[in-house]
Amino acid sequence: MPRLNLHLLSDSTGETLEAIAKAALAQFEGADVIRHFWPMVRSQQHLDRIMGDIASNPGLVFYTMASTELRGKLVERCRALGLPVVSVLDSAVEALESALGQHPRARPGRQHMMDEAYFARVDAIQFTIAHDDGVMWEDWEEADIVLAGVSRSSKTPTSIYLANRGFKVANIPVVVESPPPTALFGLKHPLVVGLTTAPDRLIQVRRNRLLSLNQAPETAYVDQDRVVREVQYARRMFADNDWPVIDVTRRSIEETAAAVINLYNESRAPKDGRAD
Repeated sequence: MPRLNLHLLSDSTGETLEAIAKAALAQFEGADVIRHFWPMVRSQQHLDRIMGDIASNPGLVFYTMASTELRGKLVERCRALGLPVVSVLDSAVEALESALGQHPRARPGRQHMMDEAYFARVDAIQFTIAHDDGVMWEDWEEADIVLAGVSRSSKTPTSIYLANRGFKVANIPVVVESPPPTALFGLKHPLVVGLTTAPDRLIQVRRNRLLSLNQAPETAYVDQDRVVREVQYARRMFADNDWPVIDVTRRSIEETAAAVINLYNESRAPKDGRAD
């Protein structure tokens, strides 16, 4: 498979563009792609400098730009070089324009405006970091979501991902020898979700963690029987409290977070009260 230079140009942070490119590339296994990332492109001078690199490393150009003038210059320069250039959001914006009956505002980075939602997300991140790994359990009632699971069941990264989506999240490790605070079982506002995983996979993750810390890879932490008991103990706790459970064995952090958000939305959906 030939090597491809993929140039990503954005007049803002480029997060949206990177996410789209990543999702598209995931469909091509083993693709040899070199990504060239160019955020905050907001002037002709900046674009001129970038075009030199694009000319030296020809390939495919993806862009998200609000400025009609810069878009036109980029397309013109790429076509002169014989390079394909794609505005990755045009189809979505055009469809919305038609459905909403209004013209889009050409303002770069509009999705990153420091509005009320932005500050709510910052607040959620601060809360989540402060309530990691069972810390400050007295404040759990203020959380939107509480994640419970044995050690290395992806509680922390999932919590941080959810916080970036605006959810206040606390997480608690489930340890056989140290039961969680009783407050966990009486929470009213947060949705408590149990995270579980296959013991063999858990042992592998824990062993890799020990190796990364230059610790002995064979300890009680990765003992087969002990790990099986831990997982069973956690699952019994989840079942006894009627908490929804997500098996993270073969899920990415993003997939786990999406499943948690679905559960959260379902738990907050109004009940119509109709009998079946």
